[in-house]
Formats: sequence, C-alpha cells, structure tokens
Amino acid sequence: MSGIRISNQDARRLWLSTHGLGATPTGPLDPAALIGALGFVQLDTIQVVARAHHHILWSRNQNYRESMLNTLLADDRAVFEHFTHDASVLPIETLPMWQRQFQRMKAKVSRTAWYGKHLDPGELDAILRRIANEGPLSTHDFDSKSVGKSKMWTGPPHKIGLDYLWYAGELATSRRDGFTKVYDLAERVYPAHLHRQKIADRDQIDWLCSAALDRIGFGTLGEIRKFWDATDPGEVAAWATRNSSTLVPVEVQSADGSWAKAVACPDIEMRLRTVPPPTTRLRLLNPFDPAIRDRARLKRLFGFDYTVEMFVPAVKRQWGYYVFPLLEGSRFVGRIEAKADRSSKTLIVSKFWLEPRVAASAQRFRKLDSELARLSRFVGLDSVSWHCLR
Repeated sequence: MSGIRISNQDARRLWLSTHGLGATPTGPLDPAALIGALGFVQLDTIQVVARAHHHILWSRNQNYRESMLNTLLADDRAVFEHFTHDASVLPIETLPMWQRQFQRMKAKVSRTAWYGKHLDPGELDAILRRIANEGPLSTHDFDSKSVGKSKMWTGPPHKIGLDYLWYAGELATSRRDGFTKVYDLAERVYPAHLHRQKIADRDQIDWLCSAALDRIGFGTLGEIRKFWDATDPGEVAAWATRNSSTLVPVEVQSADGSWAKAVACPDIEMRLRTVPPPTTRLRLLNPFDPAIRDRARLKRLFGFDYTVEMFVPAVKRQWGYYVFPLLEGSRFVGRIEAKADRSSKTLIVSKFWLEPRVAASAQRFRKLDSELARLSRFVGLDSVSWHCLR
C-alpha cells in the first residue's frame, strides 16, 4: 500500500484523537485504561498548579482525581514507574517488554561520570539487605551524607544507590508518600507472572516499535524511537525492514503546506475515515503533555512554536517560567502563565498571549474562563484572579 497523503487538517485531528485530546474530557473514567492508551505518563516534581502527571490525566478526563494514580500504583499494581525519555508511569502489562530498558538504563547510568565515580558495591548490597529485611523504605530512612561540593541532580551515597538500583530494575516504586518515592525489592512489587516472563530481545524491540506507532498513528522512524526511548536507531531501522510489508508509507502535510514522508500504522486508512472532529472546548495543556512533547513535531503539525523555559534564566525567557499552551479544537490559540496561590486558594493568571491571527472574542474568553475555573476546582482552589490584561 502506498501513496496515502494526509492533509494537515486530518493529521491534526488524528494526532489529537490518538493522544486522547479529541473528545470532550468527560464521561466514565478508567485511569488504568487511559494510561494504557497513552503508553506512559511523564512524572514531574514541579507543582506550579498541578504536577504534570495529574494534569495530563485530568486533561483527558476531568473526573480524574490526584489520589487515583497512587491507588493504581500502590494498591492495584496496575502501573509501574520507570524511565522512558524521563521518569514515567507505565501500564503494568508493559513490564515483560521493559526488561531490556532495565538493562539499558543500568548500563547508561553506570557509565555516567557521576554514578560511575560514586557507585559503591558495598553500599548497594547494604541498601538491598535493609529493604529485604525491613520492607519498603524511602530516602528519608537512610542517613548517609554527601561528600564534596553539592551539585544539581547529585546526592548522598544512599540516594545514588537507590536511584541506580531503581534504574536497573532491582528496586521498584512500591508507593508514593506525597511525592516521595518508597522503594521495595522488584520481586515484591511486580506481579510474578509478568516479572518472570522471558521475552527475546528482538521481540521486545518489535513490540516497542509497533506499540509506539500504534499510539502516534504516523511518524518518522526517529519519532517512533523517541516515543519510549527504549531502543536504538539501528534497532528501529531493522524493525522497519522486518515489517516493511505492514508499514504504510505516507506523506503528511505540515502547517506551512509542505509535505514530509513518514510511515503509518496498518489501519491508517480506517483511522482517517473514522476520526471525528475534535471538541471545540478550550483547554490548558501541561508543558509535559505527550501530545506536545516533541516541539519540532508540534511546530510542524500545528505551526505552534513552544519552548519550556523553566530551566532558562529569568532574564532570557521569552514567555515565562511555567507557561501552558491553549488548545481549542485542532488549533493552538495562545498560551497562559498561571500559578496556584494556595494560601489564598486562588489561581493567579500573570501573563496571557493569543497567537497571531487569533481573535480575542467574547466566546473564546468565556471558554477560557470556564476552563480556568475547572482547573482551579481540580487543585482545590476557590477562585481565579487575573493580574494582567486580557
């Protein structure tokens, strides 16, 4: 099959639908199924309004509440935590296909200058013995001290050891106390029938690539690889060769009218025929939302030039510290900087921008006000206060 051209309008509709943003975010909620459909949800510590993982799930179904994620992790064992392109929560069914990622991350971490220099086999053994004997522990249960000058992303020996053993898959996140990770031996956390499965490495690669393409619908081999970040470019290229008879070559129209080659999932024609128009609701997306994580692809498909600036010095920021993209229908219409003032239980809007050629209509502002009010209620705030012009 060849010669399929996907217009920019259809590409946007399909992209949003595939990422759970096409429909109105209401109705019955199955958070485990939602995470399964996305493939993973990135975890992040920053809590300007809501932490990224909670905001991402709420954006797709606003019946979601923050306590639900730890229930899936700690009680139901329906998800597990590990590293995709960043720390993430994944469906537990993915675990057998994640064995290679445990090994990849173990090797990668041990090669870094910091971990390679400071990993102590005796410390690792002591950590494993303590957890085996005492049960789940967090970093607060250890008291080793940092040696030398403290730097970002560094820590005392026990923190280095806990991180390394978690990356290697020997420890697993048992639960979260607030946002503090509590570790246990992997065999005591992961369901035995999944943890003990032995899947050939090539079969893991095939599954990871096919599952990535299923979740994005269409993309380049590089975009397929970056979805999980659990394979290497050569492995993805070999997968594409092995599966050339089922991959559908397509051309995708960009927002500027140009066309680019990609591959699509086997049922791409059916998806294009049945994808509905997206909801017209206006939504604030989290900066770490999976639909916008690849900034180059976001600009190509939607013509929306977006940069995360929280790690940029304040004087060099074009927009702000934590800026939310505004999605309306299949179009990004603006961006907004907001933060939760928990002492006054107020959501403060400090900056607001509409994109060029986007009208500041009364209807659009009514939609925005409604969404800000919904977001405020989600995080336990009572009101919204604008500290800028609108």
